[in-house]
Amino acid sequence: MKPATSTSISIARRGLMLAISSPSGAGKSTIARTLLETDKQIGLSVSVTTRQRRPSEIAGIHYHFVSLREFERLRDSDSLLEWAEVHGNFYGTPREPVETAMAEGRDMLFDIDWQGAQQLQEKMPADVVSIFVLPPTMTELQSRLHRRAEDSEEVIATRLANSRAEIAHWREYDYVIINDDLDAAFDAVQSIVKAERLRRDRRHGMFDFVRGLLEETPKL
Repeated sequence: MKPATSTSISIARRGLMLAISSPSGAGKSTIARTLLETDKQIGLSVSVTTRQRRPSEIAGIHYHFVSLREFERLRDSDSLLEWAEVHGNFYGTPREPVETAMAEGRDMLFDIDWQGAQQLQEKMPADVVSIFVLPPTMTELQSRLHRRAEDSEEVIATRLANSRAEIAHWREYDYVIINDDLDAAFDAVQSIVKAERLRRDRRHGMFDFVRGLLEETPKL
């Protein structure tokens, strides 16, 4: 038997919305960043936020940093697909770039908390694929927050205190991954994305493909 050969058949599909959440320090941002670097079919949904920029962050790349007044204007004009208050700061997803990407068949990645993911699932349940990332232990979670060295001790203490409430929402997600090994966790996310892209209800171009397949008459 000859080995299977690859084909160039491309089936038009609607983009998916990949929402990845976790308590701070569990690894969602690292997984999201690696996914963006290795999968050119996925774009990042850049959120707006009222919190201060961290030293390692670039405005417009990691977040759009806005004032509270500007955030309220966007929220009240229905220009945000979702929004939430986290650790005393506001975060939100601009609506227009996401809707454009979906219509063009491009996938959008959301590095958001459970409140944002919940709103996305309520508004666009057929488009959202949600993944929750858990730490292996709370002790390891604390260690990761300290190793990140980007927050004060007070902020770290607040994040740890809030992490238990965040973890309690794990059952609201489609997939749950324990990040005890980053490579294995990333491989799991890649497998989820590949499978979800093949869902029948996302591949609207399959109707035309199958129609053409059935109309074809092979030459003898």
